[in-house]
Amino acid sequence: MRRAHTSRLTPGRSPLLTGLMLLYLVYTLVPLVWLMLSATKSQDDLFSSPGLWFGDDFSFFSNIRDTLTYDDGIYLRWLGNTLLYVVVGAGGATLLATAAGYGLAKFRFPGRQAVFAVIIGAVAVPGTALAVPTFLMFSNLGLTNTVWAIIIPSLISPFGLYLMWVYAADAVPQELLEAARMDGAGEIRIFFTVALRLLAPGIVTVLLFAVVSTWNNYFLPLIMLSEPKLYPLTVGLTQWSSQAIGANAQPVYNLVVTGSLLTIVPLVIIFIFLQRFWQSGLTAGSVKQ
Repeated sequence: MRRAHTSRLTPGRSPLLTGLMLLYLVYTLVPLVWLMLSATKSQDDLFSSPGLWFGDDFSFFSNIRDTLTYDDGIYLRWLGNTLLYVVVGAGGATLLATAAGYGLAKFRFPGRQAVFAVIIGAVAVPGTALAVPTFLMFSNLGLTNTVWAIIIPSLISPFGLYLMWVYAADAVPQELLEAARMDGAGEIRIFFTVALRLLAPGIVTVLLFAVVSTWNNYFLPLIMLSEPKLYPLTVGLTQWSSQAIGANAQPVYNLVVTGSLLTIVPLVIIFIFLQRFWQSGLTAGSVKQ
């Protein structure tokens, strides 16, 4: 009886589910494998060798050197721009979302439900739908073709605000806040010394989403910026790709591929180091304490 009861509690394997997961794994990994193998090929091998195998010449290190030095090292300038947009934009968006989410979760004020409805509506609006109105507004302010045209819109993260609101509602006990107030601590001190420690998993999750969104941002910089020295990596690599076609085409396809591989390396490193915080943050609010 005990053995039969145990077998009923143990979930069995589903061949269909396993097959679907394997197909999804292959679908996910094949483009990455193609990118890694293509980064080892020369310009000629890219078009003459199989996509999922090595070329005749192993040109990985020379491709990296050429990518970093091409056009007076403009790739490094694009990398610096991307890091600036991510550090200031994504970092600021995380801080604002954390502060606003904590305040909305722990303070009661008139119009709170209306604010919640506005945030939910903002989450449902795609960013591309706001790109043109944002461009017109920044054009009237004279901020187009500046770093602020990318940083200021990146500071707004409705989804991050909603996530922190849900997480803070359960992660920060109201009794702890009341105890800190009775000890004479102000609200700002409570937020930075008490709440932030309890909100750490949610903060890391929001930060990861903001970093990925800002790092991969393409459409907004495309319409906001016209100076190549201000481009992020996404727009810069697209410019290189456009140089490889047409009457005056330049042999830079291998540089585009290698640059694309180098672009995803920082994101992979961030996810590896912050994975456990990210996983715990994703379950925020799913279970009531």
